[in-house]
Amino acid sequence: MKPLRRVEGSIAPLDRVDVDTDQIIPKQFLKRIERTGYGEMLFRDWRFRDEGELDPEFVLNEEAYRSAPILVAGRNFGCGSSREHAAWALTDFGFRTVIAPSFADIFRMNAFQNGLLPVSLSEEEVRHLIETALESPGYSAVVDLKACLVTADDGFEARFEVDPFRRRCLLDGTDDIDLILRHENRILEYERRQEPR
Repeated sequence: MKPLRRVEGSIAPLDRVDVDTDQIIPKQFLKRIERTGYGEMLFRDWRFRDEGELDPEFVLNEEAYRSAPILVAGRNFGCGSSREHAAWALTDFGFRTVIAPSFADIFRMNAFQNGLLPVSLSEEEVRHLIETALESPGYSAVVDLKACLVTADDGFEARFEVDPFRRRCLLDGTDDIDLILRHENRILEYERRQEPR
């Protein structure tokens, strides 16, 4: 996992609440076992028309938002089934952080485990970011994980909280497997002691 300390760039505003994981990555794309290649299927049913062409009405298809590293959405983001593929699709598309008033618990954990920072801000703060990004495409922000602070072009500033353990893992670029492997010598020693039994 790549370390994540600071995300800087334009905001992609997704003015929707209860964005569920089946919309983030529809079930028909869950057959793959790699973690890459999911970005093109992100929000497939919203991004594409039935004929397979991009829907110009969907906000993330607008040129100003296509390469944004920061996604801002409504409350209860990532609800629905517990598919890790949702975090894979968001990161593969280029997002490093998602800002919303609230997240589904399982999605939040999957995000942390895959190097995607979920940031909870108040409804008013999120509304400000979404409306400003819609009115001013290219509106940029900085999400600073070290300082736990979001700042934006227009003087916007908001603090956020992150579980200290998950914050440290993101800053260091470590997931649960990395943490276990740090104790590999002790694990091997334990297994050697168990062999005679």
